[in-house]
Amino acid sequence: HRLTRSVALRAMLLVPWLVPNVTVGLLWMWLLDTNLGLVNHVLNSLGMGTTGFFTSPDWAMPSVAAVNTWAYTGYTALLLYAGMLQVPQYLYESASLDGAGEWRMFTRITLPLLRPVLSLVLVVSLIGSFQIFDTIAVTTKGGPVSATRVIYYYIYEQAFTNFHMGYASAVAVVLALILGVLTAVQMRLLRASRSDLA
Repeated sequence: HRLTRSVALRAMLLVPWLVPNVTVGLLWMWLLDTNLGLVNHVLNSLGMGTTGFFTSPDWAMPSVAAVNTWAYTGYTALLLYAGMLQVPQYLYESASLDGAGEWRMFTRITLPLLRPVLSLVLVVSLIGSFQIFDTIAVTTKGGPVSATRVIYYYIYEQAFTNFHMGYASAVAVVLALILGVLTAVQMRLLRASRSDLA
């Protein structure tokens, strides 16, 4: 719990989540730029050459995933922090009196009681992965060679580039149904986490 009490750490984790996704995309597009980016400048200084993070088909999707992971780490940390605050303190005190170390307390107390919260985080992350749009619209526009064409960007292209409104609407309805099922699972896990940590 020492780390979770650090105000500076919590602030550092939450700042990326509070910044709009378009701004996050523009920031990382600048940092990872092939010619002017800070990351490629450092790689060049180390003799590793430059990497087209958003222009290479091999690197584009991992780069977008890394940017979104960075942006949403704060939200995930906030959920886990809230779950850890719900774990009764007397369990740790009892375990400490019985001679349990920090690792044993983590594996026997914290982790089992956080299992519903971890399940919730997994489902929320899965739903969020379906909804990635702004980062891709700003950085790669679905390219290179369709390497980052995710479902939301595909719907956008079908509707507003190809003007296949009916098809785009049908895909959007199917996506809404899938997200509805995942949201129902999320709500069930949220109720389970409340009852387990009450």
